[in-house]
Amino acid sequence: MYTKALFNFLALCLCCIAYAQTYEIQYTSSYNGKTLTDQSPTLVWADGKENFILNNTIREQKSSYPFEITKIEKPSNTVVSYAFLKPGEIISSSDAESIGKQTFEMTNETKKILGYTCKKAVTKINSNTIEVWYTDELKIKGGPSVLGQNLGFVLEVERNKNSVITASSIKKVKKTDMDQLIKGSIQSTDLLGYKDLLWKSRFTTLKVFENETINFSEASKSDETIKRFANGTIILKKIKFPAIKEGENIFVEVKQQSNGDAYDRTGTVFFIPQDKTSSFFDGLEKGAKTLPVYENGNGKQYYGVTATENYSPAIEMMRFFTAFGIQKFNHIQLKGKDWQTISPYRQDITELKPSLSEKELWVGAFIGNYDKGGHKISLEITIHKSDQTVYKNNTVIPLFNTLNIMEMAGQDYSTMFNQDKGLFVEFTLKKDLKNAQLRYITTGHGGWENGDEFVPKANSVFLDGKMTFSFIPWRSDCGSYRLYNPASGNFPDGLSSSDLSRSNWCPGTVTNPNFISLGDLKAGKHTLQIKIPQGASEGTSFSSWNVSGVLLGSQ
Repeated sequence: MYTKALFNFLALCLCCIAYAQTYEIQYTSSYNGKTLTDQSPTLVWADGKENFILNNTIREQKSSYPFEITKIEKPSNTVVSYAFLKPGEIISSSDAESIGKQTFEMTNETKKILGYTCKKAVTKINSNTIEVWYTDELKIKGGPSVLGQNLGFVLEVERNKNSVITASSIKKVKKTDMDQLIKGSIQSTDLLGYKDLLWKSRFTTLKVFENETINFSEASKSDETIKRFANGTIILKKIKFPAIKEGENIFVEVKQQSNGDAYDRTGTVFFIPQDKTSSFFDGLEKGAKTLPVYENGNGKQYYGVTATENYSPAIEMMRFFTAFGIQKFNHIQLKGKDWQTISPYRQDITELKPSLSEKELWVGAFIGNYDKGGHKISLEITIHKSDQTVYKNNTVIPLFNTLNIMEMAGQDYSTMFNQDKGLFVEFTLKKDLKNAQLRYITTGHGGWENGDEFVPKANSVFLDGKMTFSFIPWRSDCGSYRLYNPASGNFPDGLSSSDLSRSNWCPGTVTNPNFISLGDLKAGKHTLQIKIPQGASEGTSFSSWNVSGVLLGSQ
């Protein structure tokens, strides 16, 4: 009995020593055999009770927000995640199940890492092949991620034979710095809520509209934050943009549903430049006919569509088209059709950064309709840090926008392309413009058999009298969006109206801009002309073209 009791006592003491011993393991990352020197080494503090996963930059308290520290509680393998969203704001979430669900294929392969004999286990995650090398010689379990925490101590993880994280040093330490890193008030949340808050903290979100109605009704009135014009078909809000740095990307996102209108409608998200004495906002407040007029010889007058010395038209962020009655008309049943409930539109608008950064601007949305229920939309603008720099322009010059945003307040349709002159605008550059581009958005309209909506027409761009670009804007993929269009008409030939190809748009989609290279432009006066062979009217039916153009470049 004495011998057995002594043995149990010694075993307990050895267990306590192992339990109390803390290891500090550092890992380096490599890709295709090259060490990633720009990444802070992963750091793990581990003992028999718990291990912490972070990196050296976090330990030195030099990490930029947001960042995470992960704790693995032993032996339950409960994962506790801490997200530091900003100074003084920490959230956490627990997961007691994910490690237990991991499965591995064990192999007989071994190798030495830092003098420790390691075994290999293989798993697959989201079509990625992961090789995990772990050792039993440290007598505790852990590693640089949640992967393989049940195997032993993981010293290397290799993904798809090209991305590797490997232990570079192991040492014993008396204590960790965790009491200095995780302190203060911590808000607990569920796992999905945690991931959502962490994700959203990685970028800046400017909320513009939240489930607002765009309809046609005399009852539509402005309030303290949102202005409404043209009987509610235009909504407007003043937004203050932060400083947007080089390398940051800007996205605009719209979510739309029918609130009573069953038809496909033209929509636009725009902002109003404040760089000249007159702006589009003046037309909204005082009437379209107070804006500069454009005439092309066809006897009509088009107000507020072209830039002048003292006026800039609205700059279009996004052109979108509503689907046929999404959500409101989802009660229309067709066999095999499970209707979508919302139309999402999301677009990169980083090229407009110079006209947004540190500006306070009116941001608006328009959906052309004559329905009291109309549509519901939400709109937000997000700003993201990025290593990718696609757009390097520092200049944005609005030139034209023929989309009749004030349609329901008397602004005429853009039918100026029925004359050879088409759309003609003069502009003056104060400085040379390098790598000039025309950001050009175009869609054709006229919704009958011979209307330009359904007839391919060339758009030709003339710079200083010379054709510089010509193309036929056309969309032939409209049938891909059938499930967004519950109220779309069905024809005897087996097609739906929403299936039909159109002049650069489909019901339920965004129309992307074309970026047309104009080369280097010298300071001084220039002209830009758009010509389109617009179809002739038939009775009360007519064609029109909504085109907007912004000049980009560097000065």
